[in-house]
Amino acid sequence: MSQSLAKNLIHLIYSTKNRTPCLSPEVRPALFAYKAGILKQWQSPALVIGGEADHVHILLCLSKNHALAKVIEQVKKGSSKWLKTQGPDLEEFHWQAGYGAFSVSQSNVEQVKRYIERQEEHHRRRTFQDEFRAFLKRYEIAFDERYVWD
Repeated sequence: MSQSLAKNLIHLIYSTKNRTPCLSPEVRPALFAYKAGILKQWQSPALVIGGEADHVHILLCLSKNHALAKVIEQVKKGSSKWLKTQGPDLEEFHWQAGYGAFSVSQSNVEQVKRYIERQEEHHRRRTFQDEFRAFLKRYEIAFDERYVWD
């Protein structure tokens, strides 16, 4: 085959450092748009971006030309730098060091999109930590609680 074809859908989740609730409803739309721009530059377009005051969810289509870790590094680094310019209360902003990245089948794209779009409603019932633990359990990822949160 002379052409390389791939479609890798990734549900990416990460939080603010120490889960500090600093992403206000006012800053989130611009933040999500900024992240979408970075992902587009890395040939990994976002299908949807959402989140709450202390974390972000992104459904993206990972480029066949770039490693997942590099794309995540760039979106976190770039958006962190941008956030630090958005007001005095964000000058010391940081994302957590780690992340969760979970594969999504094409047949589940709409369900994952709805889940990400309904974060506010979802988090009335469940904390970020409980949500993240549930993802790790569902995807059968072994983890040490001491090192998941930073």
